[in-house]
Amino acid sequence: MNRITTLIATAAAAIALTGSASGEIINLSTPGTSMVLDATEGQPLRILYYGDKLSAVDLENLEASPLAHHEAYPVYGIYPQGEAALSVTHADGNRTTQTEVTGVSTEEKDGATVTTIAMRDKAYPMELKVNYKVRPGYDVIETWVDITNNEKGAITLNRFMSGYLPIRYGDVWLSSLYGSWANECELTEEPLTHGVKMIKNKDGLRNSHTAHGEVMFSLDGKPQENNGRVIGAALCYPGNYKLMVDTDDSDTHHFFAGINEENSEYHLKKGETFTTPELALTYSNEGLSGASRNFHKWGRDTRLHAGNKERKILLNSWEGVYFDINEDVMAGMMEDIASMGGELFVMDDGWFGDKYPRNVDNSSLGDWVVDTRKLPHGINGLLETAKKNGIKFGIWIEPEMTNTTSELYEKHPEYTIKAPNRDVVKGRGGTQLVLDMANPKVQDLVFTIVDTLMTKYPEIDYIKWDANAPVMEHGSQYLTSDNQSHLYIDYHKGFVKTLDRIRAAHPDVTIQACASGGGRANWGVLPWFDEFWTSDNNDALQRVYMQWGTSYFFPAIAMASHISASPNHQTFRRIPTKFRADVAMSGRLGLEMQPKDMNDEDRAICAQAIEDYKKIRPIVQMGDLYRLQSPFDKKGAASLMYVTPEKDDAVFFWWKTETFMNQQLARVPMAGLDPDKTYMVTELNCIDNDPLPYEGKTYSGKFLMANGLEMPLTYKVDYHKNTDFASRVLRLTEVK
Repeated sequence: MNRITTLIATAAAAIALTGSASGEIINLSTPGTSMVLDATEGQPLRILYYGDKLSAVDLENLEASPLAHHEAYPVYGIYPQGEAALSVTHADGNRTTQTEVTGVSTEEKDGATVTTIAMRDKAYPMELKVNYKVRPGYDVIETWVDITNNEKGAITLNRFMSGYLPIRYGDVWLSSLYGSWANECELTEEPLTHGVKMIKNKDGLRNSHTAHGEVMFSLDGKPQENNGRVIGAALCYPGNYKLMVDTDDSDTHHFFAGINEENSEYHLKKGETFTTPELALTYSNEGLSGASRNFHKWGRDTRLHAGNKERKILLNSWEGVYFDINEDVMAGMMEDIASMGGELFVMDDGWFGDKYPRNVDNSSLGDWVVDTRKLPHGINGLLETAKKNGIKFGIWIEPEMTNTTSELYEKHPEYTIKAPNRDVVKGRGGTQLVLDMANPKVQDLVFTIVDTLMTKYPEIDYIKWDANAPVMEHGSQYLTSDNQSHLYIDYHKGFVKTLDRIRAAHPDVTIQACASGGGRANWGVLPWFDEFWTSDNNDALQRVYMQWGTSYFFPAIAMASHISASPNHQTFRRIPTKFRADVAMSGRLGLEMQPKDMNDEDRAICAQAIEDYKKIRPIVQMGDLYRLQSPFDKKGAASLMYVTPEKDDAVFFWWKTETFMNQQLARVPMAGLDPDKTYMVTELNCIDNDPLPYEGKTYSGKFLMANGLEMPLTYKVDYHKNTDFASRVLRLTEVK
């Protein structure tokens, strides 16, 4: 039957409309967007439109003026000149695939509507299911593919992307993230030109150091934060990925995203199904920040573990003492963070090892027993101390790793990733190895590490889960010789299985994804983790840049941001405590230092920051982000703000990023406020001798968004306290 089907993410499934001369036209509808597909039986699935929500009239006449008419999941073999999302070698060696739609179905699952378009190869019993998920109230569409082999023998998947999207050629700019250890999430903005733009990862475990599996496309020229049409895409996968834009001669930018197939061809047995990770797509006509707000809301509510539970303010021991852990020092740090108003203490690396004590980074991983020489009263003694100070306790582990100097490795060298006939390749400390999560015995081991810890010490509130090595050689001692190419994929299948078991047994413990810093900032791990460590670099000035890039796709609640010591341990830059606190407060606030090394004034500033952060925590962690002035634009300052959904409360952040004599900086207009509401201004973390001239004054949302407020370029402090840094945090509260 020829018809248009509008699929809206509500409990009511599908509404049949009239029209369509060519077959079954599907409109996937969210509150602000539409994706239109042509699912005519006997033909390839085609995508006709993705963008701003269509009216009934526009939808009815879309085919007369198609904005796109490409296969929604292009396959390789027939006319093989173009790039494809899927490439298969069939059991008889045929490398061509040709698909046709066989049916469309919808299912209500976990409050979402899943639309599945079933397809098959015209000549071979291979089935494809292209899936689209929409959720009520969210402008994000998730897509993924199921590939089922019903042939007589195994088939080989040479490429298996999660999704494809055609974008009309024009003045389209790509925003993407790149970097390295301690320099994560640097921003690149570039126009798309003819040729291929590729972003990929081959680390094996940590996929967000050197690049990110998320991008944004600005359709109206150079990206703007709060204006213009933007498409955002985020691959929800923890492993190796490939994002590719092929701009050919067809007036189209062809965007593909999925698992990186390099050295990962997958042999699919008869009757077996391969499921790709989800690709999340969003569209906004409110610029980059609008697309970010879509991802943040969707992510907090549907992907991030405990995404609507406020995160605690913590002190982490790493930069304070590194491996020099002992009972008295831990007790002192707990007392200090409690006295400043903190809520949680996390003991980092160095607490474990019996035969091989963990005093440096070259031993003991895998031997998760307390070193009673350092901690005579064990974990229970630390828990008791935490309780005495009225705070919670957390602990560091690195369960996917071992060292050649460890009891675990002595007993089970076969558990590690290692190529046959090669000497083992060692990482950090000259001894670190990666355990093979493709091996079910290793999965059991990793589950047992966490389960034993939480069962023995159920009062542990927080786990910092680290991963400080990549896959350093391609070889699995578990996988068969003909399936060595499955290593990268099967590692993460085993990783996810293990995380499922851990979360089923221990749903309430907060777990941070740390991976040499920001190596696991991705939506592929966050369903099991509450946050990620943004970077091992705590330099506040560089964090302005890194956290800006991170915020493109991830909300503040997931972004761990700590006040560190001065001089900074990575850059050796000296930054005043006020500036460090103002930067850390724009994410999930914490401390990373030895409090005993601070003077009374700096302790007081940190205590004030903690007190003020508790007041604005719901706004920062749950609010809508509006980025105002980018540090990457090199205008001398950076600014952003968070606003409640009701627009009755907001927090404005401003940081000066460079200092020159007699410099002139533009005033930054605000955004996201209600123009008809009146807001009272209160400065937080104030260190000035005199208040700002607008302290306690009221202004309309219209005025603040048209004009902003003047930010003093220096503090009004005693002469000897002057620095080259300046920052401000303002709270804007509705006056009713």
